[in-house]
Amino acid sequence: MSDILKFVTHADTLANDPQGNLLGLDAWSEDLAVEIAAGMGLTMTDAHWAVVRFLRDCYRDYGDEVSAREVSRMLAEKFATTGGSRRLYQLFPGGPVSQGSCIAGLPMPANPVDRSFGFRH
Repeated sequence: MSDILKFVTHADTLANDPQGNLLGLDAWSEDLAVEIAAGMGLTMTDAHWAVVRFLRDCYRDYGDEVSAREVSRMLAEKFATTGGSRRLYQLFPGGPVSQGSCIAGLPMPANPVDRSFGFRH
């Protein structure tokens, strides 16, 4: 049985999707974000929090209607004055969209086909 089918048939048994993202957005907290980041070898700084909060705001404003490429573009624009994409990848070596979304407790945006978005596995 595929991982997603396990979720569908036993929804109460999983807290995460097969990619490690939280299934329930309400389950997220800053303490949980710190734990998720630590599991990825990251220590949350003010710069990390700024990205995480931006991603959560973006998801609240656009939901899952925005693609991973668009989220990446919005991140680069928002943080252009603090180093842009280069700085974002220093903060999130696994990809600011992929790793950032996971820490932010968000599902991965649609169409993450570009390897530059980062992968955890």
